[in-house]
Amino acid sequence: MPLSPLYEPQSGVLTVQYEPNEKTVLLENPPRFTWIPAQLENDRYVLQIAQSEAFESAGTQTIQPIPYNLYTPDAALEAGTYYWRYALLQESGEQTAWSCTRRFDVPADLPETPLPSRAKRYAEINTQHPRLWLQSSEVEAFRTELAADPTYCGFDIFFEKSVKPWIERDLIPEPFHYPGNKRVAKLWRQMYMDTQEAQYAVRHLAVAGKLLNNADLQDRAKTWLLHICTWDVNGTTCRDYNDEASFRMAGAIAWGYDWLYDLLSEDERGQIRHVLLERTRQIAQHVIEHSKIHHVPFDSHAVRSLSSVLVPCCIVLLQEEPEVQEWLDYTLEYYACLYSPWGGPDGGWAEGPMYWTTGMAFVTEAMNLLKKYTGIDFYKRPFFTKTGDFPLYTFSPDTLRASFGDQSTLGDPVSLKTGFNIRQFAGVTGNGLYQWYFERVRETDTDSEMKFYNYGWWDFRFDEMVYRHDYPQVEAIAPTDANIQSVKWFRDIDWVAFHSNMADPERHIMLLTKSSKYGSVSHSHGDQNGFLLHAYGEPLAIESGYYVAFSSTMHMNWRRQTRSTNNILIDGLGQYAEKNKVLNMAANGFVEVAEQRKGYGYSRSNATAAYQEYVPYLERYVRELYFFGTYVVVVDHIDLAQAGTVDWLFQTLYEMQLKGQTFKVQGRKADMDGRFVYCSSGELALSQHQSFTDIDQSEIEGLPPQWHLKATTKSARSHRIATLLVPIKHGEPKYVSYFMDDQGFDTHIYFTEDGVTNRVEVPKAY
Repeated sequence: MPLSPLYEPQSGVLTVQYEPNEKTVLLENPPRFTWIPAQLENDRYVLQIAQSEAFESAGTQTIQPIPYNLYTPDAALEAGTYYWRYALLQESGEQTAWSCTRRFDVPADLPETPLPSRAKRYAEINTQHPRLWLQSSEVEAFRTELAADPTYCGFDIFFEKSVKPWIERDLIPEPFHYPGNKRVAKLWRQMYMDTQEAQYAVRHLAVAGKLLNNADLQDRAKTWLLHICTWDVNGTTCRDYNDEASFRMAGAIAWGYDWLYDLLSEDERGQIRHVLLERTRQIAQHVIEHSKIHHVPFDSHAVRSLSSVLVPCCIVLLQEEPEVQEWLDYTLEYYACLYSPWGGPDGGWAEGPMYWTTGMAFVTEAMNLLKKYTGIDFYKRPFFTKTGDFPLYTFSPDTLRASFGDQSTLGDPVSLKTGFNIRQFAGVTGNGLYQWYFERVRETDTDSEMKFYNYGWWDFRFDEMVYRHDYPQVEAIAPTDANIQSVKWFRDIDWVAFHSNMADPERHIMLLTKSSKYGSVSHSHGDQNGFLLHAYGEPLAIESGYYVAFSSTMHMNWRRQTRSTNNILIDGLGQYAEKNKVLNMAANGFVEVAEQRKGYGYSRSNATAAYQEYVPYLERYVRELYFFGTYVVVVDHIDLAQAGTVDWLFQTLYEMQLKGQTFKVQGRKADMDGRFVYCSSGELALSQHQSFTDIDQSEIEGLPPQWHLKATTKSARSHRIATLLVPIKHGEPKYVSYFMDDQGFDTHIYFTEDGVTNRVEVPKAY
């Protein structure tokens, strides 16, 4: 039975949305078309685009069949007003009735980012090997340069540190099963470390052997490759047992097959190709058929596996194994249309900067491979032109513990890989601020190479060699008031960063807040309206806890929960942060305004929805932040349908001095004076503790304690709390005075420092 013309599947918080529409502001041309799938299996569509609402104009385009609920045209549209609709193609070949018609406008002078059609994408590819990174002609050119200069592109360091260790190293045995086949975090990590080492051995020996034309190195690479191809494709390194291990295995075999192709016999090629195809199929089937990230895009590992597995493996097998072209087409169409599900045109990444680091590490490698092999350049998309701003503002190179979300490097300096990633965008965009970031991080992160979050994920010498060959050196430009925004609002994810003196670690102050539509989904936490403060080289206000492992008790019962953040609890209850993804996304917030005003930066965020699962009687929770450059004022507005108490929470590394309505943090490089200057329900009751409750204490054995402030109000239906936070650099005493002026409906609080007076207005509670 045909669908009604007005029939449309309902969108949810987790599904892709209908785009474009009358409210859509296009930032690239052509627009990206997405719609809710009409059925979960075997869905195929026909799409129409026209400049006439009746779809009768001569230029009406009809595109079919479209295999998924997304489409990127292969040519830019002329500026003007357009209409679009879609229909489902049934198995019989008949078409259902058309969907609703949607209108959109295409402005002039947008970046043009079409995606070549399936019929033309691979018309110019070279079917010879290697295909990953260097093509055959480039191999010869590299050899010529290397013969003249053994240090060319850092090859000498790559060879010494990343090739030699694998020449004599014993072959790594296939990993054992978990005891009782129940995942153990330590063994899970060891498995992916083992497979990462196998990838290093195969890739580095094969690449070096070919570039040097060295038979011994190539033979050793071949030995490693044939060895790992004997591992059970359905065993401990398969996707369903340890997906991180499976990603690395597929990558290792792809690089080995590609760079050793000429040395393999037909039988060996067939054997390796069979194993590689099966491992790639495991990933493709999960991504496309099971996870369905074109329907529900918020699967962090599935999205990343497009880059780490499907791109390199499908490039290597293209035109050798017919089914891989469909997987590569799917990947390209996802990149062109839905990437990134974690952010938008401002370049934000809702999972936080460490998962930005992981995602960008693999997607930039994939972008580079695709650009060189197919000529398709995704770097022109708005997200990629701006995403270097995200770590620059939210993960500045001198900060510690100063960002939201899961973070495997928690407590360590900003990861060198983050620096390598942002340098990639310096090479793409020419942005000297990104190069400055890289150089600053390289100066500070000097000893993390062998830590699991680096050694088990990437090799810096290989990265350096590839980048220096493919991209130019960009001159670094230090941040100044002229080239940095003092208030940076990432509207796509609703994070706001405030900065003063970013270029000087001894003077730099960063205040970071978020209230995001992504809520606590994936690697995000129940921390809408939370804030972090880093000043004068000291993490003063942190998200507390340790990153033991994903799904550990520390992770689930503390780190993800509101009680670990600088936020509020209402009658002891926080935001939803458990495992239901629909509720995770519903537990969201939004930034109402963020701007630089005369004399101060300002943001106002609303996290009312984030508490609704546990505190349905919350009517409003809005937090205002005033950033005066050297001190901060936090103003909280909480309105309830019934009387309740509020716990105002603050997390830090150090035991605090509590006195009356004040709390003082004494750090190693800086201190902080905190003071509750106003509370509508009277004085707050202050207390602190250093425990992490409801966790397995063995997970944090030997780790330093952290301190947690709780300031509790009296019971009331409405609360207004104003808090002054004054970072103090050691050796430079600072005092901010204040007084209040009651104006009936409002309380005016005047803050004075160094003769400069600023006013904050707090509307009275009802």
